[in-house]
Amino acid sequence: MKTASASAPASAPGDEPHWLTDEEQCVWRSYIEAATLLEDHLDRQLQRDAGMPHVYYGLLVKLAESPRHRLRMTELAMHAKITRSRLSHAVARLEKSGWVRREDCPSDKRGQFAVLTEEGFQVLRRSAPGHVAAVRQAVFERLTPEQQKSLGEIMRIVAEGLQPSEAGADLPWLR
Repeated sequence: MKTASASAPASAPGDEPHWLTDEEQCVWRSYIEAATLLEDHLDRQLQRDAGMPHVYYGLLVKLAESPRHRLRMTELAMHAKITRSRLSHAVARLEKSGWVRREDCPSDKRGQFAVLTEEGFQVLRRSAPGHVAAVRQAVFERLTPEQQKSLGEIMRIVAEGLQPSEAGADLPWLR
């Protein structure tokens, strides 16, 4: 089955869609397969070594990198590229483990901070070496330095194109 190109304008009724070429179809399917397998690989490694899924690890990393190990929940959702509802569920699970706590925002009664606890920091510290090894083995050891640079440039272009800056953009962290 042909797949409509994401960059092609919507077809008018009766117009033929701008289908992917065979080469584009091959690239697209290779990307989907690799992205799915990579996420599964990293999830399994982190579940085995740290008892958490990859998305939770990413939240802990972002908090660890933030001043005072804290971020507003909306900002954390933006960095994680997930909905606020999914973030709230993830933070509730991380709170239950004792790795994160929520604090009310003094300047905004509706706002909350997610704060990395010392226990969460230690879990992150213990799980980071295995995670880095899994990423290195799955991605970087398979690519030449030139391929790594190209992959980074390509992914930045794709990510920038999917994050419109205009008001009302339909982005996960705004839902």
